[in-house]
Amino acid sequence: MTESNLRVGELFFLGFRGPSLPSWLLEFERRFGLGGVILFDYNCQTRTYENNIESPEQIKQLNQVIAALPSHPLILVDQEGGKVRRLKESRGFAPLPSAKEFAKISSLERIEIAYSSFREQRELGFHYDLTPVIDLDLNPNNPDIGKVERSFSVSANVVRTCALDLNEAAKKADLGLCLKHFPGLGAASVNSHEELTDLSGTMNDEQLQLFYDLGLVLHGGAILLSHGIVREWDPQLPVSMSEFAVQRLRQKVPHALLLTDDLQMQGLQKILPTASACIQTLRAGSDGILIGNNLIAEDEKCLSYAQGLQDEIGRDASLRKRAA
Repeated sequence: MTESNLRVGELFFLGFRGPSLPSWLLEFERRFGLGGVILFDYNCQTRTYENNIESPEQIKQLNQVIAALPSHPLILVDQEGGKVRRLKESRGFAPLPSAKEFAKISSLERIEIAYSSFREQRELGFHYDLTPVIDLDLNPNNPDIGKVERSFSVSANVVRTCALDLNEAAKKADLGLCLKHFPGLGAASVNSHEELTDLSGTMNDEQLQLFYDLGLVLHGGAILLSHGIVREWDPQLPVSMSEFAVQRLRQKVPHALLLTDDLQMQGLQKILPTASACIQTLRAGSDGILIGNNLIAEDEKCLSYAQGLQDEIGRDASLRKRAA
């Protein structure tokens, strides 16, 4: 395994199906290295809650196996609270309210509740919780944010306060956090999981400043790049694929870990298949390529995606610099 192969694999954060590591993922890690994994409770292919997460005991054992891989990959989970909660109370995990409900309680209560969940996640072996969502609730009918209570508030001050409380709990538990979804999906009228999300004309300074300010202090320092398109920034490519958009963020938060949203989301798939998106997002300046292997069954194709990216890096000096 060469150094360059290892480096390419460490750009990938991959999902897989089932309660144990599949052979294709072990092969991926052996050939290319591996940056991280993301775990799910729900299986979108079978439409059942039979996937990676079964119980606290099972997930702790699985995470120990993942962490023991030679690459020592990071282990990620979406544990926002409310609807987006992979570690469910019904399966023995700590409770966590939705962002909207979270904003209604006192700061001390917020920190206490968040710390209970974050401490549990660290004890189970997770390194990052992909939260908080700091999208302003600009459209209460937004099918993927407002309607499902993933936003704290329409007020930037409330969002900032809630995010800082979460950050306080995360520092205490030593769990990494990840801001979502740059540059803010709150005003959208469609779900990025299904449609290309046009954010043109919806950007505002308060929303962007939240990412810039919180990105500098966030424990773990990660920011998730949305697949929303802002035509004032880039008339053709969504934020996660746009060099202009990614470098705009990079200038404000130079040391952040910039992860793409899942490349299998249908909004992005309508304009870029996964293989092309892997190359384009690295060209734009992303640090991590997230492929959930849940929305689409592309599991073993990830080997060819890594090989394709490796080959492209070999041909393109500017891409080699991005991957270094």
